[in-house]
Amino acid sequence: MARYAQQSGLVARISDSTVWRWLHEDAIRPWQHRCWIFPRDPHFQVKAGRILDLYARCWQSKPLREDEFVVSTDEKTSIQARVRVHPSLPTRPGKMMRVEHEYARGGAWAYLAALDVHRAKIFGRCEATTGIAPFERLVEQVMRQSPYKDARRVFWVMDNGSSHRGDASVQRLTQAHPRLVPVHGPVHASWLNQIEIYFSIVQRKALTPNDFTCRAAVAERLENFERYFETIAQPFEWKFTRADLNALIARMRSRYAETQHLKLAA
Repeated sequence: MARYAQQSGLVARISDSTVWRWLHEDAIRPWQHRCWIFPRDPHFQVKAGRILDLYARCWQSKPLREDEFVVSTDEKTSIQARVRVHPSLPTRPGKMMRVEHEYARGGAWAYLAALDVHRAKIFGRCEATTGIAPFERLVEQVMRQSPYKDARRVFWVMDNGSSHRGDASVQRLTQAHPRLVPVHGPVHASWLNQIEIYFSIVQRKALTPNDFTCRAAVAERLENFERYFETIAQPFEWKFTRADLNALIARMRSRYAETQHLKLAA
């Protein structure tokens, strides 16, 4: 931009730092950007609405009973054990923790977890890889425990990952656990899945900095954090409701109609 200003005759000379300072003071900041995904699932509103209703303890316009539960689940893949070449130096007064940049790879886990959204109860397990069998082991881990094994219904909110998508997955899960109700979200809508909030907390509080002696140490850290989290956690205060969803879809349809009108006018 500095070169363009000089070549176009706007100024005789100007430094990069001056341009940088002006841009920081101005409302236009071209180096910043924000990504977004346009919902491409034709049933986005219906699928998302079902999940939002469950968070509000409602299903098919009827309130959930005391013996009905909502579980949010997903996988966090490739959690490495980075064995630092030199030991990390702990924090001291006036000095932050120092972590060696170089490391050796000590193996990786796939972390599968499920969150009871209304009880802040966490179930997790480390597996060598993701897949149908590891996910079904997580389901078994939850469904064999009280109060889920005796529940009237347990709604499982999940995405469309290969471990649990499609009619075949629904059939497998419901045959093994008749009380289980699979609820798949729309494609590319992980922000609707509350377990992702827990994963972000795990990443910040338990896995950063990544400094482990071995893969077993990673599994131990995750298990210990689950128990600690349950002692301090409250259910997440989910504020995005079905009414907010309907308003969002209405705005998107209005904007889409405007763009189509502009294309026709052009």
